[in-house]
Amino acid sequence: MTPSPTALLVHVRDSRPHAPAFQRQLDTLTEATVQAVDALGWRHEIVAAADVGSDELRQRARSADAVVVLGGEDVDPVLYGGSRDYPGAGTHEPAADRATMEVIRDAVRRGSPLLAICRGHQLLNVALGGTLVQHLDGHHSAVGDPFVQTQVRAFGNSAVGAVALAGPVLCTHHQAIRDLAPGLEVLVRAADGVIEAVAHEAAPVVGVQWHPEHPRTAVEQVGALLQHLAVLADAPVD
Repeated sequence: MTPSPTALLVHVRDSRPHAPAFQRQLDTLTEATVQAVDALGWRHEIVAAADVGSDELRQRARSADAVVVLGGEDVDPVLYGGSRDYPGAGTHEPAADRATMEVIRDAVRRGSPLLAICRGHQLLNVALGGTLVQHLDGHHSAVGDPFVQTQVRAFGNSAVGAVALAGPVLCTHHQAIRDLAPGLEVLVRAADGVIEAVAHEAAPVVGVQWHPEHPRTAVEQVGALLQHLAVLADAPVD
């Protein structure tokens, strides 16, 4: 009997005593991702990038059939030549960033499925040589529910674009891709031009800026994105 595929869910850390409300929000998103993976009939593992070394994280990623890089703190601006003084700047996790970027680059080299969400989407771009907008408005709410529903447009005939157009696209982010990294192509933009989804030109690697793992959408959207990556990984090379 063939074992079920395994998805490794990579988040930043398991606890944030300095930010308990943020931890609860992230835990809710992680739990919804687990439900989406389970609904596919896949197995899941969760690892905190801040709590393991880069070698262990890379080996665990290589042992999985797919990797999901989840959200969290802003990417360390040193990694893309940005300023440390910007609106909304908070705690950074440089060790977790560097370890996760190694996983991303390794997945691209090996042609292994990887889905990068929100901060993960930004890390994907930085890992491959791109830069970030350090602050923008309109893609999060500072009052009540932090998620805002975003209107988008898709480019080309991609499964990722179809997921976005089926909606809803639920966002809560104040940073985004500025200079697109070599090897990435834009699949979805918000109505104001912000890049909401990218894909690697040669590897089964996708980044989405919005939150498909929101509890309202996780089973449908995360499930569809992981299935899409699995199909890409099995496709013959031209």
